[in-house]
Amino acid sequence: MARCDEGYRCDVCGLDVEGIPESDLYLRYVLGEVDPLNLTSAQERHIRCNSAVAQYIVDPTFPLVQCQSLFAKANLDPEFVRQEEERITRAWRRLQEIPTLGIPITEFPLPEVLVRWRASATSQ
Repeated sequence: MARCDEGYRCDVCGLDVEGIPESDLYLRYVLGEVDPLNLTSAQERHIRCNSAVAQYIVDPTFPLVQCQSLFAKANLDPEFVRQEEERITRAWRRLQEIPTLGIPITEFPLPEVLVRWRASATSQ
């Protein structure tokens, strides 16, 4: 993540990531793929600039993103693609709601991620 005085710059296109709803870092946090302690130091990018993830968002309000690598949906198992579309689209929709929810950052992740993190914390 960039210094506070510079804002949050996308490490792909170089433009500002202007808010949580367009943040790949926060999408991955909602998915449980980024530890909360890494939010202040991890690289930021726009969701659309991470085509390997953005291709799985299936929502009429999100522009279609095509991945042009070995990780393109067309090259993957259809059941895996279906599961990822469901999971990542749910997380993206959650991300769109977050600015209006008035919840602390610790409550951003999907419910199943919070359950998993809490179970892991109590088992240690």
